[in-house]
Amino acid sequence: MTVFMVETYVIKPDKLEEFNTLLKKSETYMKKHPDLFKEMKSHKIFSQLFGGNWGGYIEMYEFENLASFEKWMTRMMQSDYMKTSYPEQISLLVPGTHSMNIWNPVP
Repeated sequence: MTVFMVETYVIKPDKLEEFNTLLKKSETYMKKHPDLFKEMKSHKIFSQLFGGNWGGYIEMYEFENLASFEKWMTRMMQSDYMKTSYPEQISLLVPGTHSMNIWNPVP
């Protein structure tokens, strides 16, 4: 059964340009390290267009099942990405706005 890891967060208003630069770096990293992301079926980022919190983002990561997600997450937590780029990205968020959830489709 497909599952989605869904992250939501708000970027500090004065950090939007820096965040866009980091998104490009992340995309390049993903292309250069496909073995690190082999369980991921898809990844999409959405920005808040209307309503809600201005500067809000949602990231959705799709996996075949929960076991695939767990395998990927274990590998990611040990990667150099989590030690360098991820802390930099987290510093751009409005405190208290980050959440991470696992969703599954309703039949």
